[in-house]
Amino acid sequence: MELQKVILYYGFTPLADPEAVRLWQWTLCESLDLKGRILISHHGLNGTLGGDMAALKRYVRRTKEYPGFKNIDFKWSDGTGEDFPRLRVRVRDEIVSFGAPGELKVDEQGVIGGGVRLKPEQVNQLVEERGDDVVFFDGRNAFEAKIGKFKNAVVPDVKTTRDFVSELESGRYDHLKDKAIVTYCTGGIRCEVLSSVMKNRGFNEVYQIEGGIVRYGEQFADKGLWEGSLYLFDARMNHEFSDQSKVIGECERCGTPTSKFYNCANLACRKLILLCAECTSDNVSKNCSPNHATWQT
Repeated sequence: MELQKVILYYGFTPLADPEAVRLWQWTLCESLDLKGRILISHHGLNGTLGGDMAALKRYVRRTKEYPGFKNIDFKWSDGTGEDFPRLRVRVRDEIVSFGAPGELKVDEQGVIGGGVRLKPEQVNQLVEERGDDVVFFDGRNAFEAKIGKFKNAVVPDVKTTRDFVSELESGRYDHLKDKAIVTYCTGGIRCEVLSSVMKNRGFNEVYQIEGGIVRYGEQFADKGLWEGSLYLFDARMNHEFSDQSKVIGECERCGTPTSKFYNCANLACRKLILLCAECTSDNVSKNCSPNHATWQT
């Protein structure tokens, strides 16, 4: 069997006809027997695909032939096409759903007015030089930070990216507006938008980690400012950068350290719960409400 991999990528560029790009991407992926998800909008595309390495290399080469996608940073990781149930290629108003499609502006170079990009080593340098004046700001859903985050990071209480705008406008983070804010997320795409949204709301010095947690972890593993595991939105569920990863998550049933998320066994719930090895045999969350209409943590 040929070696398989997973790629994570995005590209912000104006697309006049997203539906035409969708058809092209669907046909290309189907011909290469790739599985995963691609979202397309007038602002660009965002994808995660798995399959044979040779097929993925052909996909990368063909996709980069489109002028607006030639500079996309494709991030490679261990995995297979079986980590995804099927291929989905869809057109949306936003490739990252912040609920503010009219606010985001892009050109051929990417997002207009976003945060300053920092390479992983520049992130460490900034913290060394500025100390407590630097604040890491998590750009992911709050549950993702349960198993991994940057040290002393601010983790907004959001369930989806659509919650960020109201969260920022609530005033809870106004005391940070003159701090050096380093936004971060899995591969960088959410922070492309979040950093722009923050700057538009009065945060004066905003940065984003180039390539996100993935690129930072590839360079520093567990010897830098990141601690724990990286949550992934596919069958792999999480990723450790080394065998020295710190376990910061706790089992929702007994409190034992764990980094493993599981789907709640109650099919009406459809929520993720953190469980240790011993508690997986009874994996209905203790916080799953009787009518499954609410989720409490």
